[in-house]
Amino acid sequence: MNATNTTTAPEIETGPRRYLSIYGALWRNSVVRELMFKTNFLLWVVVETLWFALQISFMSVIYSHTDTIATWTKWEVILLIGAAQFIQQIFHGIFLNNCTQLSENIRTGKLDFMLLLPVNTRFLISMRTVDLGSFVSAGLAVGVMFYAGHQMQLTPTAWQIAGFLMLCVAGIAIHYSLMFSLACISFFTVKAQGIVWGYYNLFNLARLPDSAFGGFFRMFFTFAVPMLIVANVPVKLLANKLDSPFEMLLMVGMAVGCFVFSEWVWRRSVKNYTSASS
Repeated sequence: MNATNTTTAPEIETGPRRYLSIYGALWRNSVVRELMFKTNFLLWVVVETLWFALQISFMSVIYSHTDTIATWTKWEVILLIGAAQFIQQIFHGIFLNNCTQLSENIRTGKLDFMLLLPVNTRFLISMRTVDLGSFVSAGLAVGVMFYAGHQMQLTPTAWQIAGFLMLCVAGIAIHYSLMFSLACISFFTVKAQGIVWGYYNLFNLARLPDSAFGGFFRMFFTFAVPMLIVANVPVKLLANKLDSPFEMLLMVGMAVGCFVFSEWVWRRSVKNYTSASS
């Protein structure tokens, strides 16, 4: 009697499990890369920490001459700076370097190889590398937020904390979607890093109270380039400064709208792409 062959092919992961596995591998590669350049990692953390401290010191100097800025007290603004830093650094750690590299991937032909891989190309482009130093800076920002909240004697509810985290995710999604859309300009020009970094420099507006702006500038940086809602709305929720839930709905709606827009830009750009060798 012949023995029955019971060997089966290994199960291939599909769906979310597959992408989580791929992202885990990308994280491991990023950790190995960072460990190869420990000095660079430490210097980056130090520079970011000093820059963060400088911003807080600058606000402390301003508030030594006034009690409020457009209804915002000193510790409310420091809470805002901490939240803006947290959102920016999480975005930086996951997406920034990948968005800025899209132009180089197109110019060198690396994108051709990515398009052939059996994985969603946008996923791979957006999450290929991770900047671990940014997560250290994000942790420091959380510490500043805790201290500012303590000074304000805040006692947020579980709902407020959950809402704050949800709005932070929405803020990161807004930043990512808009920067990815700008990076797609690389499909039509030689380089687009200048445009991408120009948008990144606007992040500093997120650290300012929205009520300090008025007229055209407030409308523009709320609806056209929604910088003022990215950190202001989450902090308003924590500090009980929201007049109505409309601002929360607006922020979530802007996040969804920006992502849909970026997907449209991406698909149209790839459709017109003829590869680097053409």
